[in-house]
Amino acid sequence: MSGAGLVNWEVAERVAVKVARHEPLADSYHYTSLEPDFRRFTVEAERLVEQETGLRSLYGPARAKVSDRPEWIRANLASFQRLLRPFLERLGRNRPTGALASAGGMLAGAEIGALLGWMSTRVLGQYDMLVIENEASVDQDIVYYVGPNILAIEKLYGLPPAEFRLWLALHELTHRAQFTGVPWLRSHFLSLLDETLGGFEPDPKRFLDALRTAVRLLRAGERPLDGGVVELFATPAQKEVLQRVQGLMSVLEGHGDLVMGRAAAERIPSAGRFHQVLHQRRQTGGAVRMVLRLVGLEAKMRQYQDGEHFLERIEREGGAELVNRLWEGPEWLPTLSEIRAPDRWLSRVGDSRAAAS
Repeated sequence: MSGAGLVNWEVAERVAVKVARHEPLADSYHYTSLEPDFRRFTVEAERLVEQETGLRSLYGPARAKVSDRPEWIRANLASFQRLLRPFLERLGRNRPTGALASAGGMLAGAEIGALLGWMSTRVLGQYDMLVIENEASVDQDIVYYVGPNILAIEKLYGLPPAEFRLWLALHELTHRAQFTGVPWLRSHFLSLLDETLGGFEPDPKRFLDALRTAVRLLRAGERPLDGGVVELFATPAQKEVLQRVQGLMSVLEGHGDLVMGRAAAERIPSAGRFHQVLHQRRQTGGAVRMVLRLVGLEAKMRQYQDGEHFLERIEREGGAELVNRLWEGPEWLPTLSEIRAPDRWLSRVGDSRAAAS
């Protein structure tokens, strides 16, 4: 059994689909409006984001897909496997054998499936930056919109569909612009994940116990550990890399909120209401966000707020030109301490430019 065998992914899918349940609105006549709307709004959102950021995807125009919950679950299982692969491979070196191994894999699969199924009832849209290289390329680089959940939230809050759907598209297309418009960003992000998750020699039983506890708390809306499951095993060097991942996530979210606010200012009058109503729900995110939180690689809520304040500060200081300096290379990304104290980053950037001239 390979390291990946520590999680039975078939069990994960079965449990997730069962937990997801069927949303009655999936059978509504309103459902047919979603596909043409999101095809159109995805194109418009991509244009608005490019106007605000200057970032153009190196992978061509975005592709939109309206999915039901089971389709979203199956698409996201690949993200779980890609993200957890280096961690599970290291776990596999200390794995049990025989019936105990099989039972552990089924248990881990059931826990992840329960979490994924619950998420599928809440997530509205998702752009997955963790596609798997050289595997089913036709299914990669897709912006997903979970149709039944979108109809349900529009009905619950009486949201104007045209505005709300464009607003959702803006959020996802901003993240796509970051990961496909900045040539080095995605590979840098994945290298940080692999560096963090690939360096552990943890005990599989300890991991499964931590996974069970973490999933239970996440479904209750609580944070299991500040450092997630990884915190149980990380060395000081790995914790330093973990902070770099958290800092990057803070910058990306802060930049995303800044871009969304600008792009939506004139086109979406209800944007402020959408943000207010769905602020907490947005923190649920997609599979990637939840796995990052589970293993301790997601930034804390305060760090996202710090990221937004950081972006606002440097934009006031130097406008879009200074903001775009973030995308010149990994060395221009701020540390967590610089995010909390933007003047430190401004000083470092100024010193670096002066030295280069």
